[in-house]
Amino acid sequence: MHYEALVLDIDGTLYNSEKRITAATKAAILKAQEAGKIIAIASGRPLPGIREAAGALQFAEKGGYIMAYNGGRIMNACTGEKISDIRLPAEVVPRIAALAKAHGVAVVGHAPNYLVTESPDDELIQYEARLNKMQVMPIPSLAEYTRHRLYKCLITGEAEKLATLEKIAAKEFEGELSVYRSEPYFLEILPLGIDKAHAIDILAAHLGISKNEVIACGDGFNDLSMIRHAGLGVAMSNAQPVVKESADYVTASCDEDGLVPVIERFLMVG
Repeated sequence: MHYEALVLDIDGTLYNSEKRITAATKAAILKAQEAGKIIAIASGRPLPGIREAAGALQFAEKGGYIMAYNGGRIMNACTGEKISDIRLPAEVVPRIAALAKAHGVAVVGHAPNYLVTESPDDELIQYEARLNKMQVMPIPSLAEYTRHRLYKCLITGEAEKLATLEKIAAKEFEGELSVYRSEPYFLEILPLGIDKAHAIDILAAHLGISKNEVIACGDGFNDLSMIRHAGLGVAMSNAQPVVKESADYVTASCDEDGLVPVIERFLMVG
């Protein structure tokens, strides 16, 4: 199969365990761009948390694409063109806040440029803020927050507890919202149908190519949809077991420049 685009998760895929892009991985991606291949970053992160990686890969100069919020916001990093911008319906936020409160877990809402939460001291929310270089805005009530429509809500907690809550939330919001974990300790709640597979369809249509011409690479639970949907689904060897089981190809880990052989073998850039 001939592939034209490469869609990459960030953490555990593009970034190694030290949260950086290695020299070998960067060189391979830049070479692919020079050969005319389209590179896109697809992440549960907000736009501010993706800009550093996009800058390192020269997206503004070479025309890369950013898929933030698991595809809720898609843009051309070169032109700034907004391809998709889908946010949570305002009326569901009080229900999400009530669900989190009922189960004794913290929840944070993603506004366009900052995070809003009733639990500003929660360690995982602080981690999310540092990771994405965003400020945390303490608010008295997430249910009553109306300043901005939110892109997503993120529930934090222990992995075992969130595994159970994921099933409860999926049933509660069935047919209304998308619910899945991006990490064992992060439960994402997004607009219905928003996931990385949907983002690939939007990007492919924008580029005038088929999804079968897209390679998707990832390691986490929220990468499953795109790995199963793309023409070639690639899991890093450091991926969650279910991700590797679902992939067409398992490459080396993010600490072993696992994207390099994917680019050389399947994009035929070497």
